[in-house]
Amino acid sequence: MELQVAQAIEILERTPQALTGLLQGVSDPWLNAREGPETFSPIDVLGHLIYGEEADWIPRARIILEHGQARPFDPFDRRGFRSIVAGQSVDALLNQFAALRAENLGTLRGFHLDRERLDFAGTHPALGRVTLRQLIATWVAHDLGHIAQIVRVMAKQYGEAVGPWREYLSIVR
Repeated sequence: MELQVAQAIEILERTPQALTGLLQGVSDPWLNAREGPETFSPIDVLGHLIYGEEADWIPRARIILEHGQARPFDPFDRRGFRSIVAGQSVDALLNQFAALRAENLGTLRGFHLDRERLDFAGTHPALGRVTLRQLIATWVAHDLGHIAQIVRVMAKQYGEAVGPWREYLSIVR
């Protein structure tokens, strides 16, 4: 599927609702569940997504549109969210994410991106040349991947409790 900005926005605008549906009102054991040491819990994923709204997608799009490949992207710390989640309730984090995402989608719409502008390129510190089209497609895939991650981590908490049904539930294996 070729990236269409309007279709990308269809997914990006639903992520806050999806996370609210999954995480709002659930107890700490669900929010802090992990697959292993140094893996992300659902609350970590939420913090990571918030940090991405602040430091990744729109800031990098602006760099591409304003500087092209002349200015590389700032490196992104995948774990730069720690101070964001510290001491915050899940409701506060969900609200913060929803507000940031709405603001960023407004900015994205305001770029009035056409085919030519989507092909503008920037420089990723590790990957090299990337286009704005690729950045936006990655934003969508990144959201979907983290939604899947949250669901997988939560399902695995009952990996043993499902008993013999485990063989039918690939998500818990």
